[in-house]
Amino acid sequence: MEKEHHYATQLRWTGNRGEGTSNYRAYDRDHVLSATGKPEIPGSSDPSFRGNPQRYNPEELLVASLSSCHMLWYLHLCAVNGVVVVDYEDSASGVMQETSDGGGHFTVVVLRPVITVTESGMIGKAQALHHEANKLCFIANSVKFPVRHEPVIKTFSAG
Repeated sequence: MEKEHHYATQLRWTGNRGEGTSNYRAYDRDHVLSATGKPEIPGSSDPSFRGNPQRYNPEELLVASLSSCHMLWYLHLCAVNGVVVVDYEDSASGVMQETSDGGGHFTVVVLRPVITVTESGMIGKAQALHHEANKLCFIANSVKFPVRHEPVIKTFSAG
């Protein structure tokens, strides 16, 4: 049986400098994202669109969501398939193409996780589980651009 999950967030614009949106340069793009009982996330637009470079922009948060979702599914699959992961780091990147009308869309996101497993005999299975994690990732299943993976798997050395 399929289950339905609901998610709620709040967004508050904090960029009114006193003139509101009286013109394109009159306001900041700063805002605060929140969810009940969780720390706030300071947001803005990309600096290319007059955003605050000290705050997260929606494009970064999309790439981060894909990276996080993939990692969580991957760790779950490793746990149930006997692959012992002791370290996981990802340097994810995305490409957004701006269109002539000022809009745009992502063309690709690439995840580059570096995973450490406890035994060299686990490397093949650890590599293969990335494909399965991508198939199950809720966020990857919700986007219309490819999410590629370039994992590096290594073994733990107690040196």
